[in-house]
Formats: sequence, C-alpha cells, structure tokens
Amino acid sequence: MSQKKIFLVIVAISTVSLLLHHGGHFSWTMEALHLGCPSLRTHPSFSLKPKHTNVAFLKTHKTASTTMQNLLFRFAERHNLTVGLPVQACGHQFCYPRTFSTHLVHPHTLPPNVVTSHMRFNRAEMQRLMPNDTIYVTILREPGSMFESLFSYYNQYCQSFKRVPNGSLEAFLDEPWRYYRPDENDSMYARNTLTFDLGGDKDHPEADVAAYARAFVAKTERVFSLVMIAEYFDESLILLRHLLSWDLEDMLYVKLNMRTSGSKHSLSPGLPAKIRVWNNLDARLYDHFNTSLWHQLAALGPACVARELRLLRRAQEKLVRGCFGGGLPQLRSAAQIKNKELRPWQPSAKVDIVGYDLPTNTNATRPGSLAHELCLKLIMPEVQYTRVLLRSQSLRYRRSYPLRSPQPQQPIRSVLSRRQHVGMQPMHRQAPPPESGPALSPTATPRPPGTQSRATRVGLRSPGPQRKTP
Repeated sequence: MSQKKIFLVIVAISTVSLLLHHGGHFSWTMEALHLGCPSLRTHPSFSLKPKHTNVAFLKTHKTASTTMQNLLFRFAERHNLTVGLPVQACGHQFCYPRTFSTHLVHPHTLPPNVVTSHMRFNRAEMQRLMPNDTIYVTILREPGSMFESLFSYYNQYCQSFKRVPNGSLEAFLDEPWRYYRPDENDSMYARNTLTFDLGGDKDHPEADVAAYARAFVAKTERVFSLVMIAEYFDESLILLRHLLSWDLEDMLYVKLNMRTSGSKHSLSPGLPAKIRVWNNLDARLYDHFNTSLWHQLAALGPACVARELRLLRRAQEKLVRGCFGGGLPQLRSAAQIKNKELRPWQPSAKVDIVGYDLPTNTNATRPGSLAHELCLKLIMPEVQYTRVLLRSQSLRYRRSYPLRSPQPQQPIRSVLSRRQHVGMQPMHRQAPPPESGPALSPTATPRPPGTQSRATRVGLRSPGPQRKTP
C-alpha cells in the first residue's frame, strides 16, 4: 500500500473516531478536527513564536523549485530581508554547475537571510555564508517524471541528449552509455541530477553504490530539516509552515515554469523502471524522503493536515481570483504575454514554457497599486524576478553606504577573470531572457568596509584549485 493510501486510511479512521466521540451525529463542525492541531497564524497580530527568517533553499532542477523560489522571494521582500543573489557573471544561478562558493554571491546582497538560486550544494561554504540558525530545505521529484522533463527541457543543451537520434527518450534509455559522457559539460542533466545538485557523486561506481547511497541519504538528512516532495507540494508547504512558524498567507503561490502538454511526452510501459535504474541514486533519495515526508505528516496529525490544506487552497483561490479579475489565470505562451517582465525564458524552439499575464481592466491590478505589485510578483518568472531583486537590493546597499565608515576601497575581482586561474570547468550557458534590459555591474559601487569585513568572515578569499565536477 502506498504512503498516500495509508495517510488517507488514517484520515478516515480519525474522522470516524471523532464522529463516535460526538455521539455519532453529523451535526459536528470542522472545529472538531482542530483538536491537537497547532494554531494557524492567519493574522499579523496573532501572537506565536517569531517567524524564522534565515532560510537556505537548495533549488533543484525540474522539481517545482521555481514556484518555491518565487514564494521565498516574495516572503523576503515583504519582511525586508536580504536575498543572497549570484554575481552578474553567473547570471541568475550561482555559476552552476560549479560547486558553490561564497565568491559567487553578489557583494550588494551580503549578508543574506535567504538563499534560493540554483547551485551545486557545498555545505561548508553555505555555513560560512549563512547565519548559524539557518534552516536548510530542498525539494525532490519522482525520478520518472523528472527525467522526462530534463530530457525535454535540456535536449538542445546537453550533448548526451543531443546525440540521440530523433530526440528519442526510449532510444537513450535503451543504450544510455552509448550517448552519455560523464565528464562532458552539462552531463549532470543526463544522470542522477538530484544527487549532483546536492553535492554528491552522480557517477559513483556500481560496486558499492548501495552503501554510498545509504551514506549520502544520511548526510542529506543531517543537513536538511525538510526535504519537500514535488508531487505533494501543498502537503510539503504545511510542514514548512510549521517548521518556520510562518503565516498561512506566506505559503500562497501559483505554479510557474510549466510546459505545454505538447512539450511533454508520456512514458511508455517499462520506461519508468529504466529511468530508475539509470538514475539509481536519485531513486533511492526520492524513495527515502518520500517516506519521510509521510511520517512527518502523520506526526503532525491527519486532521490537522487536512484542515490546513483546505484553508491553504481556499486562501490561494481567493488570491488568484483577486489578481485575475475573478477568474482563474489563463496560461499563455511567451509570445502572447504583453508584459516582457512576465515572459518566461524558452530553453529551445522545441519546448514551450508558458506563463501568465495580468488583466488590465480590474481595480486590483491597476498599475502602481500595492495589489498590482503583489499580483505582478506572484507570476514573475525567475530570471526577471532575480534581476528586480538585485536592482532593489543594490539601491538599498548604495543608500546605506554613507552610513558606513570609510576605508580604502578595493575593486571586486570578476568571477570570469578568476576562472582562468583556478582551472574550473566552464560555466553553464545561460541564454538571456527575452528583451532583457542592461544588468547592474557588480563593480558599479566600490565595496564599503562594512561588507568587506563581513566578506572576510564568510571566507571570500581566493580559492584553491577545485576538483572538476564529474
């Protein structure tokens, strides 16, 4: 029996027990289900322990992580928090697939409360960067659907996929070693991508892969307080809300970075099993943390979870209807979206990533209003939102500069110039967003002494040679 079926059985048993406890009558209200459920924060004045604001979210690939990133970006802006963003030489990612280093964080975004851009995880460097009480979170997705998405999305970037005749996923899985090159640029999209993102060895020898997987799962569990599961995104958000002591309103979202149905390929019988064998480390990670998620939900209480899911979805529907003129949002292709700040990046001509546009005939979405700003950020794609955040945080940084004690200024070395000295592999190609404007230069403002001293504390020094990523 699956974890979800077990969970539903527990909910049913709990409901029957409550009915019996109340005399078997159907006149009881949903308040009966609130017993044993931690109070739900729905109003700013409601007194609970303070919200936890230091969060590191490891944004994995093709796992609904862009939706989660948008949620964190909006939370940070509402609470005037600093989001650690990549230096501009890295684009909107921390120079992925390079292993994360504090050198890759833009100096105008130090010290951060929140980090949520793509990176290859490096625990030691993250701990240098983030406060000691930082809570680490990530998200995984079922290997079959995730690999199909990777194969489709990166088909024109990853050489292992480009070699396959007619772009056939079936052909690749029949003979993966015929097309796959472990040391090739972008090979991390073609095998055990989750393991790679988490800092693991995606090509660990088969001889002791089981022992390596167990150790890696245990290591991941020690670092990450919550591992979300994409297929149960809302349930994961309920656990996250309790972990961080956030309000219900902090968990609202719309789905982002989605493909059209025509850009997806159904998996024929037998393919999911082949995908799991090829991505054996990712499969073990997913199985472990999927089980762990349902254990945590059971511990929170089925009635509590059911109540919060209902309230979350009700609040979400209200927000979405308010932003889109009373109706549900219509997914649109990039060409159909008039506002260039809302056009999602397109990986290739073969994949259509859809987004949203705001209506222009509603009071809630009138340009310049607070409601308009909220709705705009709710549907803003990753690349544009990262640029907007960097611009606003750089402006705040410059405004605070006169308040800092003057010391000799030191130029910030370019990440690109540093690369040629440390012998690291080239950065992943990142195409610019449609009609993207000029970016802020990381050297536009000299680094003030306040940031420099912080940089010293977090270890911003010249790196030694690093092992080339597998």
